[in-house]
This record gives sequence, C-alpha cells and structure tokens, in this order.
Amino acid sequence: MSAARIERVRAALREAGIDAIMLGPSADFRYLAGYETMPMERLTMLVLPAAGEARIVTPAFEAPLAPAGIADLGIAIDPWGETEDPIARAIDAVPRGARRVAAGDQLAAMFLVPLQQRLQADWVLGSAVMRPLRMVKDADEVAALAEAAAAVDRAVSRAAELVRPGVTEREIAGALDRAIRDEGHEQTDFTDIGSGPNGASPHHAFSDRAIEPGDPVVVDIGGRMASGYRSDITRTFAAGEPGVEFRELYAVLERAQAAGRAAVRPGVTCESVDAACRDVIAEAGYGDAFIHRTGHGIGLDVHEDPYIVEGDRLPLEPGMAFSIEPGIYLPERFGARIEDIVVVTEYGCRELNAADRSLVGAG
Repeated sequence: MSAARIERVRAALREAGIDAIMLGPSADFRYLAGYETMPMERLTMLVLPAAGEARIVTPAFEAPLAPAGIADLGIAIDPWGETEDPIARAIDAVPRGARRVAAGDQLAAMFLVPLQQRLQADWVLGSAVMRPLRMVKDADEVAALAEAAAAVDRAVSRAAELVRPGVTEREIAGALDRAIRDEGHEQTDFTDIGSGPNGASPHHAFSDRAIEPGDPVVVDIGGRMASGYRSDITRTFAAGEPGVEFRELYAVLERAQAAGRAAVRPGVTCESVDAACRDVIAEAGYGDAFIHRTGHGIGLDVHEDPYIVEGDRLPLEPGMAFSIEPGIYLPERFGARIEDIVVVTEYGCRELNAADRSLVGAG
C-alpha cells in the first residue's frame, strides 16, 4: 500500500484514456488498498478514477478491515447497509460522463453484468492497466518474495526425510502442509506429491498411493506469507535407487534448468528463456515430454505475468520475478521437474531459492 502505486495507476489510466478502474476482491485490490477482502455475494469494490477521490464501496460490517492510513492514500471508505444498493454506490464513485472504464479481471459476473447494464461505457480489462505495473516488483516486493522463498526452502528440505518406501503421497502432503506453516507461511496454497507414474502428471495433487522402492517423487509446494507474497518450489526426490535411465533423464533436466537460469537478463525475451530450457531437453530426445511452459510470474498471485513461454516476446526488465521449472514426463512411468523463483536484476538473475537441486535421496 503506497501513494506512489495509486499515482502510477492514475497515470496509466490517463495515458490509456480510461476514466476509472473498478476492482473487486483480488490481488489487484490488495496491491493498491493494502488489505485483503473476502469474495462473496456482498459487493466490495475499489473505484479509482483517473482524477478525483477514490472510494472503497464495502459492506458496513467490513469497513473496519481497512487499514489505518488508507485515507492518506486519497481513498475514502464508503460503507453500505444490507438494504442499500451497492451497485448504485459504485457507479456514483465513477466520474460523471465517463466513457471508458476498466473492470478488474477477477471481478465476479454477478457484479460486472449489472454494472455494464447500468453504466454505459466502453469496458476494458483491468489488466490493461494493472499488468505492466504489478509485473515489475519494487525492492519491498522482492524482499517479501525472498522471505517466502527462504521459508519454502526450509519446508521442502524436510521432504528428504519423508520420501521413503511405504509412505503415502497423502502422508507426505500432510507433513509438508504443516512444515510450510511452521516455517512462516500463513496459508498453504498446494502440496502436490507425485510418486512413480503419478509424477508424469504435472498437476497431480496427491493420493493414497504408497511409495515403492526406487520411485522418483515430484514435490511441488507453495504458500502465502503474511505479506501476501507467495512461494513456489519443485524438487524431485527418490526413494532409494531410481535406476540408470531416470538418473540420465534427471541429469538432462538439471542442465536444462541451469540453462534457463543462465539465460535471464534484461532485454532477453520471455520466449528466449523458455527456449534455453527446451533446447537442452529436445537435444536429449525428450522434447515431446516437456509439455508445459517454462515458467510463470509470481507475487501477490502464485501465477501472474510475465509468462515464460514460446510466443511471448516481452523483453525482461529488472524487477520481474518468475519461476523457471522445466519438466520431463513419461506417461505411466515417471516424471521430474525442478522449479526455482528468480528475479531479473540490472545485470542478470537473482536466484531466490537455494534448496538442493540434486536428486535428493538417490542411492
């Protein structure tokens, strides 16, 4: 929460010829207002005009959630009672005669449709304004992401003790859920544990499958810190000796992920980082087994811009934070992935995660 962020949004609105932006509960809302609100059937909305007073239209009983000092940002709290019309209150906060209005990308249809019916304007996606601003992190945001990465590093290191024959994916997920919170997260976002053939599904959550001797196990965990900023890490473990073929496959993956990290610097395109990983994997004969993009941005959302994928020619800038997570997946057999969060610096790449990337547990 800062006045500078508010002013940057106002400047972006003016540059785009947009009269106001309307944001419901979302990371965009928290980015500007400094607190989180619950998505529900009662309308909560930040209305920020290009010029003039901003308002948060909120149920009266939720008005006390607004942080102290919000008025210093030029944001007024506009509480509404249970029998009042919150849509009318939100429209009243938009400058009269507004011709172009941005709606937050996560704004629920139950609010957006009535707004569009009652406020005649050219409607555009809020990401047209918010995406370029949130994509480049300031020093405080990078510090928050670094804190989250250090916490999840400590949590994932416990998996080396958990991955052993006879233990189920569900048991490992439960233990890591507790570990994430023990290490400072206020919320667990996911604990995806894919053992043996389940590791060949990139978004396998967990099951009651018991780990077998020699199984590779893909562990993907992440959560939210009190700051609102997220963590996300993937490591691949082994319950004993995984076999020569898997060791060779994993060595390819290590080289690919290292190539992706080495490719990060200002001016390089998102797709170039993707290609740096993908080329190594393809040259080793596993090109068709790398079935997802190389990475995603991270911040107040666990998945946000920029996206590290073929076709995205956006040049990297200092302050952009994203994952580098190539994977190789052989259906019905096994899979492997290595994921780290990095931040673009003036000269290259800062790696936020420091947990061991080797095939922990093997041998």
